[in-house]
Order: sequence, then structure tokens, then C-alpha cells
Amino acid sequence: MSPRLEAQFAFLNEADRLKSVLRATTLCDGSRVENSGEHSWHLALYALVLADQAAPGVDISRVIKMLLVHDLVEIDVGDVPIHSANGLAHASTATQAAESRAADRIFGLLPADLSSDLRAIWDEFEAAETPDAIFAKSLDRVQPVMANLQSGGGTWITYNVTAEQLQTRVGAKIAKGAPRLWDWVREKTHRFFK
Repeated sequence: MSPRLEAQFAFLNEADRLKSVLRATTLCDGSRVENSGEHSWHLALYALVLADQAAPGVDISRVIKMLLVHDLVEIDVGDVPIHSANGLAHASTATQAAESRAADRIFGLLPADLSSDLRAIWDEFEAAETPDAIFAKSLDRVQPVMANLQSGGGTWITYNVTAEQLQTRVGAKIAKGAPRLWDWVREKTHRFFK
């Protein structure tokens, strides 16, 4: 096998480990928690189906790329549920540094051209400054909300989430990239936050 293929398959085999990273969010039917591989796949599907919610000029193919690679760092770092007691660690410098080291290692498995391309896509998602990344972040926040709605409250009950926490930790990011989507979703959440 060529060195390039060896590197490509080393990365793909490593990426398979994302299926073993369990998240707090359950499947929509509430039967079990989802894994980060399932989450990433579902988000890519969200981007395809909800593309009409993106701002003009958003490149959905780039958004899908971001969503497919955005959580690969959880192979090393794990998932930090946004509503858990450690949820604020989500944006801490320690978590960001650990995720950056994980990105170096995981994307470093690839041939240089692919490594640099996918790492740049991951960095762009993390910075959330471009229209593509802002929309991708919106979808990353809305998917767990929809799972909680479908499963009877899910992690909102587990972590005693308030309407204010939902708005500040999740809603603000959804609204930034998909305001009509957040208006619709927020209306659906009212029954859980009376």
C-alpha cells in the first residue's frame, strides 16, 4: 500500500473511535445516549435538510465538512455536556488547549495536504467567525435541543436547565446563524420551561 493510503486509512481508523465517545444527549426516542459519531452524521444531515435556513452565501458543502470533523477531538478529550456542572468548561482555555492538541494529533495522521485542509476547516468551525462556521455552530446547538424535545426533556431534566440557561448557552448561538430556526425551536421549548 502506498504511504498516502496508509496515512489516509490510519486517520479513518482513528476517526472510527468517535463512535465510542458517548454524549449526554439521548437519541430522539430516549432509548439510549448517542455517540459523537452519530451526532456528527446527524448534523451533516441537518445541514442538507436545513440549508434554506442559512444566510445567503453560506456554502453548505463546507458546512457539512465542518460538521463531519468538528468533534473528532473528542476522541482524546471526550464530550463536555453544555448543561452539565462542567458545561462552562466547554469554552475554557484548558479545554481549548486540549482540543487543539487533539486536533494536532488526529489531523496529523493525514497526508500534509489533507491534514492542512481539514485542520483549517476545524479551526474555522471553532472560531465561529465566518458565515459557514456560524451556521454550522447553530446546527450543532439545535440538534441536541431537538433530541431533548423528542425525548421528553432529556438533558434539560437531568441537569435542571432553566429557560435562561437554554437561551444563553444554546439559543444565542442558534439565533446568530439561523434566527428563524431559533424562533421556531424556542416556541417548541416553552412547554418544558413554564
